[in-house]
Amino acid sequence: MTFNIHRGSNEIGGTCVEVCTAKTRIILDIGMPLMNADGSRFDSARTDEISTEDLIKEKILPNISALYGPVKDKNTAILISHAHQDHYGLINFTNKKLSVYLGKASHKLIELTAIFSGKDPVIKNPVYFIDNEPFSFGDIEITPYLMDHACCDAYAFLLRGEGKSLFYSGDFRGHGRKWKSFYKFLHIAPKNVDYMLMEGTSLSRKKQKFLKEEQLEIQFLQTFRETKGINLVFVSGQNVDRLVTIFRACKKSNKILAIDFYIANILTELAKLGYRIPYPSPNFPEIKVFFPSLLTRRMKKQKRNDLIDNFYNYRISLEEISEKAKHIVMTVRTSMAYEIKNIKNLFAGTLIYSMWEGYKDNYITERFLSNIKRRGIVITTIHTSGHADYYTLQKMVNAVQPKKLIPIHTTQGSEYQNLFQPHIP
Repeated sequence: MTFNIHRGSNEIGGTCVEVCTAKTRIILDIGMPLMNADGSRFDSARTDEISTEDLIKEKILPNISALYGPVKDKNTAILISHAHQDHYGLINFTNKKLSVYLGKASHKLIELTAIFSGKDPVIKNPVYFIDNEPFSFGDIEITPYLMDHACCDAYAFLLRGEGKSLFYSGDFRGHGRKWKSFYKFLHIAPKNVDYMLMEGTSLSRKKQKFLKEEQLEIQFLQTFRETKGINLVFVSGQNVDRLVTIFRACKKSNKILAIDFYIANILTELAKLGYRIPYPSPNFPEIKVFFPSLLTRRMKKQKRNDLIDNFYNYRISLEEISEKAKHIVMTVRTSMAYEIKNIKNLFAGTLIYSMWEGYKDNYITERFLSNIKRRGIVITTIHTSGHADYYTLQKMVNAVQPKKLIPIHTTQGSEYQNLFQPHIP
């Protein structure tokens, strides 16, 4: 069994690894790049304008003919670790007949993201797996391990074939609300694998320890109690851990949590799959749903009124948000300029930025935050990384004890030799 890292060996995002035996090929993730070769931000919109052939020439897509031909290659499959676009975002270029192995919740998140982005669903042939239950494709055996990450339903994988073993960490951490998943893994981790591909996204922060979600909850609670006006939270709709943290702080501070119907759909669908999370329902009266104009028009144009109508019983209008501003915590994103403009009583409010700082470099985000500040709103940050700190990475290495450790999803690969001896080839 051999492997080839097509993307990710010296960058964060865009991960794509090919694992092969004489009979079988598995593509581990096929992610959208986050940055160009010169370090500048990658413009994902370019992929809508460039042909598959040109994307291969530019080394954005892997040069694997079996992925793109019109005829299904029965010996090739795709394996997706989780529903972040830097791990699956280029899958729409692949042959739709190929089997795509992923978690059931991951598929739902990918599907919702496509629909709300105005695109067709990108996975036509999903095959679901279950945590810690081995399955096979061809002559490669795969064991998925559920991990703690900013995105729910994230997995690491052990692949075995032709007498060799490879462990792929995916994205993980040990300080989120699913931290037990990581520590459970430490007890059942495969030992002495031949190769381990381990992410090191946050190694640029050296040996800084990251805050736990429970610690963020205390910070959110304090901010909600101290703010005299509305609390706006700039947060990813797929960061379910963070949404739970915000909800818990709202409940403790007697605030109403106003979410848009995109987030409402995510929480509701995950709850249907058995996730024990708050979602718009009689069981969680603190949660209200608002309907951003841009998103509402897009869904109606697609005739997806079902994604809107299911939440009218929990509706909160902009007028109600204005009237009850000091009692409101409202999730926002850059496409909600109209909503922000039409909310009164924003003065003395706070916007909590709860995402990676690097996203602020985007012009649209920068302009959105500048307009917020001009409205008299104080901007503060409450956030923790979705990725492992050094100490958690070290625990992973100690648990797996790989014969050879390979950097991936990192710009700090040269640091592995100093940090994780003796597991470097």
